[in-house]
Amino acid sequence: MKMRFVAMLMAIGALAATPRGAAAQDYPTHTVTILCPFAAGGGTDLIARSIAAKLERRLGQSFIVENRPGAGTTIAAAATAKASPDGYTLMQATSGTMSMNPTIFKNLPYQPDKDVVPVALSAGVPFLLVVNPALPVQSVADLVKLAKQKPLTYGSGGVGSFHHLNAELFSSMTGIKMTHVPYKGSVPAMTDLVAGQIDVLFVDIGPSIQLIRAGKARALGITSAQPAAATPEIPPLDKVGVPGFDTTAWQMLVAPGGTPRPILEKLNSETNAIVQSDEIRKQFIDMGLEPIGKGSLKELEAFVKSETARWAPVIRNAGLAGSQ
Repeated sequence: MKMRFVAMLMAIGALAATPRGAAAQDYPTHTVTILCPFAAGGGTDLIARSIAAKLERRLGQSFIVENRPGAGTTIAAAATAKASPDGYTLMQATSGTMSMNPTIFKNLPYQPDKDVVPVALSAGVPFLLVVNPALPVQSVADLVKLAKQKPLTYGSGGVGSFHHLNAELFSSMTGIKMTHVPYKGSVPAMTDLVAGQIDVLFVDIGPSIQLIRAGKARALGITSAQPAAATPEIPPLDKVGVPGFDTTAWQMLVAPGGTPRPILEKLNSETNAIVQSDEIRKQFIDMGLEPIGKGSLKELEAFVKSETARWAPVIRNAGLAGSQ
């Protein structure tokens, strides 16, 4: 009887341990969906699709990108939080999703440190300040002067997005006021800027650089402290009229809270290797991104908390705390 009891305990232990170990070893066994919180063609979408294609090749299963734009990335984030925590629903999240929304939203439908957790930090994203070429401005000084003379509009990828916060920070640092027009991503915002429906936009380099070089939009500066490798001709705002302006958004693959740690670690390792590869590094740099591909799960958790603390006062000063 005693031997049979011991055997039963061993069998139960084996059954309990097997799924966890096998989960990472066998993962994935079917299609993985990566939710993108912006419209197709934007910077976040391009990053998600680049990583998805490489994960598919490395792990032998389909990784598809599904666009769920709107509501300051909360639609995609809430869907991720509610998904089964098995590694088959992921999200290409942004700094807004993980570190800004907790301050902006009164009732956020997810908790970044609980319901949606970090997997891998893929890239830093500097933004460009662009204007419609019909606007009579050639410099930041011209824009500030014009904005003080007449009402101007600026677009964004959504309320509380990095596009939005950059514009609010710029306005506060230069003493101007502009009317905000939110969009569901940078691509539709850029389309309306080119069409003359809005005057100003802070936008990531990927969806804007060809339009800028074609003369359909004019770039006045970049938000990072140094020029981007993809656009060395565009100077930092810090150097052309807005001293101290230095912001860079970031992109992070995330998963539902409760996803088995071994699966998270596998995705972390695989994604970091992908981003550090020569091919993806070049691709990201050409897109105007800063490839990262570093950081353990614990380090990423600490990073998200530090970024939340960093951006909270900026959001409060812009009058956006609890505004949604």
